[in-house]
Amino acid sequence: MSNSIQNIQDEIIAEFSRLDSWEKKYSHLIQLGKKLGPMNESYKTEELKVKGCQSQVWLKAGLNTNGNVHLQADSDALIVKGLVALLLRVFDDQPANEILNTELYFIGKTELAHHLSASRTNGLNSMIKQIKYYAQAFQILAQQSNVTSSLKK
Repeated sequence: MSNSIQNIQDEIIAEFSRLDSWEKKYSHLIQLGKKLGPMNESYKTEELKVKGCQSQVWLKAGLNTNGNVHLQADSDALIVKGLVALLLRVFDDQPANEILNTELYFIGKTELAHHLSASRTNGLNSMIKQIKYYAQAFQILAQQSNVTSSLKK
């Protein structure tokens, strides 16, 4: 099975559908957050903090060796850290154009949006917006690089 954004979202939907109560789903979310690898403390800066989150969330993006968007993130709140883990699972190491052009449907299909507080939903939307902002910036840089290299030919 390919690790496309759609396939990963489908895996998450299947995972959450096996949990029969929201208590179990929240517990699963917390476990996902606990499993998220630690982020280097030097990245927990004001400039990498996601604006619009009630909890503290830091999000760093770069490009991996394949030219795909590589993400690192952390949060000081367990449920939010679980949401961060889900977003990284979906978007990490994906091509910028796919991040920008893929509909993010797992949040609705898992009913996460219905069971999160308004502030957490706003924070989740801010994290998604920041990831897409990074992807857009990398896509623009790649296009500029292609134009520059074609002008040199």
